Amino acid sequence: MKIAIVTGGSRGLGKSSALAMAAKGIDVILTYNTKKDEADQVVAQIENLGRKAAALQLDVADSKNFAPFAENVKATLKNKFGTDRFDYLINNAGIGINAPFMEFTEEQFDQLTNIHYKAPFFISQKLLPIMNDGGRIINFSSGLARFSMPGYSVYGSLKAAVEGLTRYMAKELGPRKITVNVVAPGPIATDFGGARVRDDKTLNAAMAAQTPLGRVGEADDIGKLVASMVQDDMGWVNGQRIEASGGILI
Repeated sequence: MKIAIVTGGSRGLGKSSALAMAAKGIDVILTYNTKKDEADQVVAQIENLGRKAAALQLDVADSKNFAPFAENVKATLKNKFGTDRFDYLINNAGIGINAPFMEFTEEQFDQLTNIHYKAPFFISQKLLPIMNDGGRIINFSSGLARFSMPGYSVYGSLKAAVEGLTRYMAKELGPRKITVNVVAPGPIATDFGGARVRDDKTLNAAMAAQTPLGRVGEADDIGKLVASMVQDDMGWVNGQRIEASGGILI
């Protein structure tokens, strides 16, 4: 039995990743911030696939939550899954704030930094003592760490920082045979960032036109990749950035 923890697993790419892993026989603990009903629905979907699942509340914007969360994970592993260890950590939770460089506020900057950089750093740190050796950590970056678009100076820069962090984590966790990689999605038609890619038809068409495959991504494109990356066949891939964007702007 393998167990994955997915932050932000109640919707979007986290939900797709959780369901794709469950379809491959992996049990899942997912986190949500405010919408418990959505998280419970994902738990039910996972259980319908024959796997165990649990949903835990976590606001990743506040690092004070991470130590209590780790204790909650320990209790859930024991009571729900009958174990004291897990195998895979998917650091997915995030938000989108789009604003011009000259208009970006310090409050917005700190909020994005806390969620997109501080959270994966310290959540990983808190959970590593109960992760099995030979496990997998998958962080989330973005195509915006490779190419630039107006309005994403902070988001894209933080995702580039996560890519650097991933390599350092891979280096330091090597003795435990834990691999650390980072997934970099391109434009995806979800509700992320105000659902602009999904609902703004002009933007959607513009992004699709810059992609050799002629469309923007869907959540399942990323979920299936994540589920594949935790498999044994990917055990020799470590410290790598895997972009899943359909080849946008190549």
